[in-house]
Amino acid sequence: MTAELLNELAKGNKSSLLKKRIITFYIYNGNSTITELAKVLDLSIPTVTKLVEEMCQMGLVNSYGKLETSGGRHPLLYGLNPDACYFIGVDIRRYALNIGLINFTGELIEKQSFNDFAFENTMPGLDRLCDKIRTFIDSLIVDKSKILNICVNVSGRVNPESGYSYSWFNFGEIPLSQLMTDKVGFPVSIDNDTRAMTYGEYLRGNLSDKKDLLFINVSWGLGVGIIINGKIYSGMSGFAGEFGHIPVFDNGVICHCGKKGCLETEASGCAIYRHLVERVKAGEKSILSERIENNEYITLEMIIDAINREDALCIELLEEAGYELGKHIAGLMNLFNPEMVIIGGVLSSVEDYLTLPIKTAIKRHSLNMVNKDTLVKISSLRERAGMIGACMLARSRVLDINNSL
Repeated sequence: MTAELLNELAKGNKSSLLKKRIITFYIYNGNSTITELAKVLDLSIPTVTKLVEEMCQMGLVNSYGKLETSGGRHPLLYGLNPDACYFIGVDIRRYALNIGLINFTGELIEKQSFNDFAFENTMPGLDRLCDKIRTFIDSLIVDKSKILNICVNVSGRVNPESGYSYSWFNFGEIPLSQLMTDKVGFPVSIDNDTRAMTYGEYLRGNLSDKKDLLFINVSWGLGVGIIINGKIYSGMSGFAGEFGHIPVFDNGVICHCGKKGCLETEASGCAIYRHLVERVKAGEKSILSERIENNEYITLEMIIDAINREDALCIELLEEAGYELGKHIAGLMNLFNPEMVIIGGVLSSVEDYLTLPIKTAIKRHSLNMVNKDTLVKISSLRERAGMIGACMLARSRVLDINNSL
């Protein structure tokens, strides 16, 4: 049945395109009647009835009984069969790995975190990543032949169409997606981590009524995900959203991209870490002083813990970074005029410590009319946004649902 599904959706004929539209409707709206579906898709009831019946025979759609009404005939409700197929999302972090599995309806049915994982941009590091993915797959009790795609989040410049990553795991002519497909034994796609977080928040963060929003990923680096008119925006080559690499400072600091003065050098987890080390070594005190003086590694989670324990130095550094970030979010708001700005990423877990300086800067530097129309809020999915978004992008990659309405 899985091969039949893929072959049917890959045909590109009118019938397969209409079936994709029906799948997309069910994904965004849930179960519905034939009449409602026909009205929304502007198709005749006989046409929709025929398509839905074919999808029932394929195992894609189920009948969920009759809709209770106040009188007259009770029409049948139809919706996606959750067990028709599965999709995996992989969210790579510097010192952890989160992997999840969703069913056809997008329900997260399995997840696992590997806290013993340390990101390493080498071929052995890629092999360890693939080993973790296979370990997760081996632990699943679902029919593994129904796993249609695995989407892996990669930070930096990623072209999801070609499958190339230009920032990490860029070892040769073979696309990273193909390299991982060969190693894992299942179809693998890749996408930018911030875009995945944005997509996950949009579909599972109760935001589907919003049409224009920005997602700010504040982690070690800095990125922005963009939703325009309900569609995720990737840009010409998939590189849209490199917010952290806008040159704004004359500080002489070399960013990891190789340029100097990027926004990321003063408004990111890397910037907070750099300033923390500098100031502790200059004699200031922090909960993390001993680790820094002993040249031990420090994670963002450690800095977050220090902030939540009211470490004055870490709080000060976060507020400084947050204010700089807010100034440039104000610029994005003036440019895009979004309905909502969502603050996500690892550092968003400190909530008001980060959002208050951001909002102060936005109020001071954005246009009043734009600021009035835009809600700024913390990600509702928090640390799960990347994993859930990767799962959703894996489904979107196979079904091409983002552009089929």
